Parts: sequence; C-alpha cells; structure tokens
Amino acid sequence: MANAIVSRLGQINGAGDVDALFLKVFAGEVLTSFEKTNVMMDKHMVRTIKHGKSASFPVMGRGSAYYHKPGEFIAGGQIKHAERVITIDDLLIAPAFIANIDEAKNHYDVRSVYSKELGAKLANTMDKHILQVGVQAARTPKTIDDPDQYGGTTITLSSANDANNGDALAEAMFSAAQVLDEKYVPADQRYLFVRPAQFYALARSTKVLNRDWGGEGSYAQGNVIRVAGITIVKTNNLPGTTVAPGTVDAGTNDKYAGDYSKTVGLVMHPSAVGTVKLLDLAMEGEYQINRQGYLMVAKYAVGHGVLRPEAAVEIAIP
Repeated sequence: MANAIVSRLGQINGAGDVDALFLKVFAGEVLTSFEKTNVMMDKHMVRTIKHGKSASFPVMGRGSAYYHKPGEFIAGGQIKHAERVITIDDLLIAPAFIANIDEAKNHYDVRSVYSKELGAKLANTMDKHILQVGVQAARTPKTIDDPDQYGGTTITLSSANDANNGDALAEAMFSAAQVLDEKYVPADQRYLFVRPAQFYALARSTKVLNRDWGGEGSYAQGNVIRVAGITIVKTNNLPGTTVAPGTVDAGTNDKYAGDYSKTVGLVMHPSAVGTVKLLDLAMEGEYQINRQGYLMVAKYAVGHGVLRPEAAVEIAIP
C-alpha cells in the first residue's frame, strides 16, 4: 500500500521545516492579544527611537503681552523652556517553553492559550506602568517656573465611603473637568480610569444615567460612557497599593514606585504621560535540540514618564 501524501501545515510552499509557519501564527496571536488587552496605548503620547537610553521632550512656557506706549522701544519677550527626559526600562520578556513530548501527549491545543497569556501579560504590565505614571503626574509640580504654568491636581473625596458612591464620583469628575479647563487642557480626549467597583458605582447612579439631564449609558447593560465630557475607562490596572522601591518591577529603576493606596480614579489627557519605545513588541522563537522543545519569547523595551502634569487629576480618598 502506498504511503499517504501528507500536507504539512507548518511548511512554506510544501518544503523545508515542517514547523516554519507555526511560530509566525503564534507571534500574530500574541500581538492580537496585546492589542485587545492594552487600553492605554492610544490614550497617551508615544515616541519611537532607534538608539539610545532615553528621549527628551521639550516643554515651553507661554508668551507675555503688555500695552505699548507710542514711541517706546520694544525689546522682545522671553518664553521659558524646560525638558522632560524619559528613560528606557530594561528589556521586559514573557517566555514560554513547550516540550515536544508534552505537546505530543497533549490532546488539546496549548499554543493559542500561551500566546494569549504572553500578550496579555505584556499589555497589563504596560498599562500598569502608564497608569502609575499618570497618578505621579497628578502629584507633580509644574515643569516651568512661570505663573501661567501649572502642576497636577488631586481631588480628595469627602470620605472613604465615597469611593463606591456613584454620585460622589460624578461630582469629582465635574470638579476635575473644571480644573482641566482652568489649566487650558484641551477638552477632547479626556479619560477617567477607574477599577470595576467604581465603574459600576457610576453605572448605578441615576444622576449619571438620567437622559432627561443628558446622561449617557445603560442601567440594563451596566455601562456609562461619559460624565462632564470625560470618557470612562474600566481597568484592573489602576494602582491601588503601595509600590515600595526595590520590591517589585526590577529593571525599572523604581521610577514607578509610590503610595497609591488612596487612589480611586485618574482623569487624564493624553499629553500628561509619554512613552518612549526602543524595541516594540516582538516575538522570537527557536527549536532547541538539546532541550527537545520550542522556546518562545515575547518582548519589548520601553519607558514611561510624566510630560504635562497639569493634564492629570487624581481622585483619592482621605
């Protein structure tokens, strides 16, 4: 009896390595999972560099104006300058090793699950760091020593119980919107990042949802879109504990450390926080003969930092 003609799914054009295409599919799934899980990438400033350990973001103050008297010499005016430098963290990796013998014995697919987990882990780590920097921005003084420049803001709720009070949270959002207006922060692309408990507290608030007052959202679906022109984003990655220096996040030089135990929400415009990318999200993999399995590594090298502190408002409990 003649042997069957096998169509090898992993070969390129029916020749060569029988697993050549598998890693590419895996890499695509990692990227897709990262994009689905990450909520912060399009909500802050991102800059890519090809070389170096940091990037500088120029900060410029505002011009001055005065009434001119006829014949008076006009000497010009000064606009103050400063900069914000964002450094690159160490390479962050999410690895997985699949032994040939285990994959052969296994009766269900694990690579798709692994790919989702690797992508989600990198996305959650990036979101966590960006949100930590966002809270730091709200606590940062102004960059330029000028009366027309501003620092960040913290709005403190009346009591700890207000953290789960939708009406109180909505009032804090209106206060945050007023603060941003007074600091000349653009009215578009303002976001509130809250944990699920606060999100659903807002969703239960009749004041927020009441369409007679222009409310947006649905009590039945448990969602709310905007309050005071601020889009609400639900995330588990808003910091809520103390991140002590030297305890976690090795490779970041402790720049994301801080006491976030009283943080309830973060209102932020994209200009508040910046990310510098040195190595974008990528996948590497190889079959290791001496270990009889596949090693797959998802990785990136980025750094995050404060840009415009006036564009961030922390909502906190006393």
